[in-house]
Amino acid sequence: MQHSFPVRVYYEDTDMAGIVFYANYLKYIERARSDWVRGKGIDQAELKDTEGLVFAVRRVEADYLAPARFDDELIVETRPVTVTGARLVMEQIVKRGSDLLFQAIVTIVCINEDGQPARLPANIRLMLH
Repeated sequence: MQHSFPVRVYYEDTDMAGIVFYANYLKYIERARSDWVRGKGIDQAELKDTEGLVFAVRRVEADYLAPARFDDELIVETRPVTVTGARLVMEQIVKRGSDLLFQAIVTIVCINEDGQPARLPANIRLMLH
């Protein structure tokens, strides 16, 4: 199941060349992941308060394919690739219309309050598929 999240490029997102600064793509995909998780019915603040668990990015493999520019309307598409007991692997792409600008494979893990790896609760795993 794919999730779509719109993003508008603002002047503050761009560098001296007038294109989106590379690190801002990571912000865009983070917002899209948070929106996707919320849309699945998962309250991350509640998960932290009740279970002591949070999601953390473990790995990002990113390819920058074409530039986005000021005032572009972008779409971030997110889809789960793998969900295991303690890991979620997602594919995220950023498009402008039909043009693919950025793609990433993001590995998310679950950690406890001490920063140690933890298993995702079974009900949460089911919600993430």
